[in-house]
Amino acid sequence: MTTAGIDSHKDTLAGCVIDPTGRSIERRTFPNTPAGYRRTQAWLQAHDVGRVGIEGSGSYGRPLALFLIAEDREVEVVEVPTQMTAQARKTLRTRSKSDYIDALAIARVAAREDDLPAPRPQDALEDLRALVFYRRELVESRTAEVNRLHADLTLLCPGYHNLLRSGLLSYKALARAVRLITADRTTRADIARRRIRRVRRLLRQVRKLDTQITRLVAALGTSLTDIYGIGNLTAAEIIAEVGDAARYPTKARFAMANGTAPIEASSGRITRHRLNRGGNRQLNRALHNAAITPIARPGTEGRCYYERLLQRGKTKKEAIRILKRRISDRVWTHLQPTANTPQTHQVLT
Repeated sequence: MTTAGIDSHKDTLAGCVIDPTGRSIERRTFPNTPAGYRRTQAWLQAHDVGRVGIEGSGSYGRPLALFLIAEDREVEVVEVPTQMTAQARKTLRTRSKSDYIDALAIARVAAREDDLPAPRPQDALEDLRALVFYRRELVESRTAEVNRLHADLTLLCPGYHNLLRSGLLSYKALARAVRLITADRTTRADIARRRIRRVRRLLRQVRKLDTQITRLVAALGTSLTDIYGIGNLTAAEIIAEVGDAARYPTKARFAMANGTAPIEASSGRITRHRLNRGGNRQLNRALHNAAITPIARPGTEGRCYYERLLQRGKTKKEAIRILKRRISDRVWTHLQPTANTPQTHQVLT
């Protein structure tokens, strides 16, 4: 069976077909347009390609990936991560880099790796992913605008923060900030009032998104919200980052992917582990929030487990990390399509 690799760019699609031994058969470039997708499909069919690896199937290569999946059921389309392409390129005899060299590396990765994921389909999960990412952008913009507003108010009304205990992330606090500078007609005060209007607008947009995300999470029917500490927004973050749960066949693989599994650093007679600072940091952050929430509430299962860890001599940071790993295992269970009730309510030990 021949295999093809596609290196996608804004304007072009560089392709390379290889035989079962990994030798290049033909290389072609097509425009990244609907007409180019049809030409690419005809080229793949002419070489009897059974598997196509696409780098960038979530961005420039996504339209082609969805086109091939919809139009040609006999071709398996898989996503090749850029890290694998870079690693495969290092094995080539030449250190040069081009679109064709990348396409060759992508094809060889697609040929030898059996567990590459398929591109994400255009469904409710993809809609949720888009909303979650858009919400992050709005929250970042809101945070940046609040910080700038804080700098302006510090100069206009020194010590203003003593009057606004709740910060600048509520309508009530923003209204009080407006009253503080009502009589001030300087340019900086005018800019501050504009910033306040922008923060209010961003607050409204984020709240509307929260409502949309909550509805989508409910429509997906996930049981993640049954885990204490995981609300609708945290569940949406996890679902958006995980995508296809089949990519993580075991709890250990999932823990390594989200950075909650410690990395072994043993040598000789010394057996030890160090903190894993890799993995998906957005997913790690969601799990961290899920761990902190029950710790702050006495009597919860997570708080009791945390206290038992402290009694065993663990430090607070170590206890939080262990709790995060246990929550990671439980999240993995809830993400499985065959999750059952006994697994769902497994007690932390």
